[in-house]
Amino acid sequence: MEITELTVHELQEKLKNKELTITEITKAYCDRIEEKEKDVQAFVTTLTEEAMKQAEEIEEKVNNGEIKGEFAGIPIGIKDNMCTKGIKTTCSSKMLENFIAPYDATVVEKLKEANIINLGKLNMDEFAMGGSTEYSYFKKTKNPWNLNKVPGGSSGGSAAAVAANLVPWALGSDTGGSIRQPSSFCGVVGLKPTYGLVSRYGLVAFASSLDQIGPITKDVKDCSMLLNLITGHDEKDTTSSNREKVDYTKALKNDVKGLKIGVPKEFYGEGINSEVKETLEKAIEKYKELGAEIEEFSLDIANYSLATYYIIACAEASSNLGRFDGIRYGYRTPEFKNLKELYKKSRSEGFGQEVKRRIILGTYVLSSGYYDAYYKKAQKVRTLVSNEFSKAFEKYDIILIPTSPTVAFNIGEKTSNPMEMYLADICTVSVNIAGLPGISIPCGVDKQGMPIGMQLIGNKFCEETILNAAYTFEQATNFREKYKPEFKK
Repeated sequence: MEITELTVHELQEKLKNKELTITEITKAYCDRIEEKEKDVQAFVTTLTEEAMKQAEEIEEKVNNGEIKGEFAGIPIGIKDNMCTKGIKTTCSSKMLENFIAPYDATVVEKLKEANIINLGKLNMDEFAMGGSTEYSYFKKTKNPWNLNKVPGGSSGGSAAAVAANLVPWALGSDTGGSIRQPSSFCGVVGLKPTYGLVSRYGLVAFASSLDQIGPITKDVKDCSMLLNLITGHDEKDTTSSNREKVDYTKALKNDVKGLKIGVPKEFYGEGINSEVKETLEKAIEKYKELGAEIEEFSLDIANYSLATYYIIACAEASSNLGRFDGIRYGYRTPEFKNLKELYKKSRSEGFGQEVKRRIILGTYVLSSGYYDAYYKKAQKVRTLVSNEFSKAFEKYDIILIPTSPTVAFNIGEKTSNPMEMYLADICTVSVNIAGLPGISIPCGVDKQGMPIGMQLIGNKFCEETILNAAYTFEQATNFREKYKPEFKK
């Protein structure tokens, strides 16, 4: 097996047994990036030279006993909306094309403390707005399973990089499914943690009450290890939860006997692709074989969640992106006659089409004439969605639904119809509205060989439950051994 095909825990084992060195691992990834990045287009900024230099320094310190740590010298990729000191943080936007962050996001600080090597900043939909990574100002990322397909979004660069073995694992962010949906499309594992579990300090905000940073990995064990690294209370983030630190790897028991899994019928009806539905039904049967208790029930929130999400997300985006005015930082139009024209032209030229669409929608729902009719009502529905989930979790440990109603679609297929793109989020947005944890794991492929994702949703701060359920299924089905991206053209 090639070095870049190994999971992080397998790399750790080889480092421990002196079968591999830190520089060998880093070089293997740098070579892989050189070979495959031209096809996949996953990076906005590559840091391969810096990574090699860092690998040599870390290796020397490890050999001299100056530093210890199970993750020292392991490489990673970081979504380009997390601040990295001295390195461009563009959010895949012309607005921040040359912005170099003066500080590190808290998650980046934690990675540095563990002596993890940053291989580069990963492509995304501009300001995390989109579900296909086609709205990046710089490039369109391709799906490694089929280069004519989208990788999903907005963390499409992160998911594609992991699937293509350009990085062993990556960080993404999830506002309405932006970790889980691309993970589903690219056949990898993606976890959206409970709101507040991971600090958002240094994450360029799209919708502050919905955003959450999380791991995208090759398997569930890696996912639990990366979650261990990035969780913890942060005084710099007022929404950060002050909870006792948990070792999520200890939750991986490979046993789901007696686990109560609820299957909401609303998520298996109209709009769900027949092959996705069929594959999910087989996954449900597998859980029954493994000893879980399965019950169908009604969770009547799907119809309200999408509208609620887009009102709240766009309202918060409109507010958060107000700071990009061409004056303090970011893009400034070269020609203007007065202050009003400076604002207007800087924002018109600096933001892409999808970002403008959401700013306009958000400004509309926050305007004095419509605030009560839209934004205030959406917040009330948000409470209803949260309450419906709370009721369901009185009876079930986990809720099992598809991650996406379809597999990855063709590049260019939905960009001319924003409504169709928005409808693709139907299975993921309610998790963000309620602030719950959700994990997407691959559970099969369709007839064209494209991955299908299964989503497991847990109650607040019940990451251990969903990680164990995902791990148990993964061990019983061996997706990674059966299927591999083919880079079809």
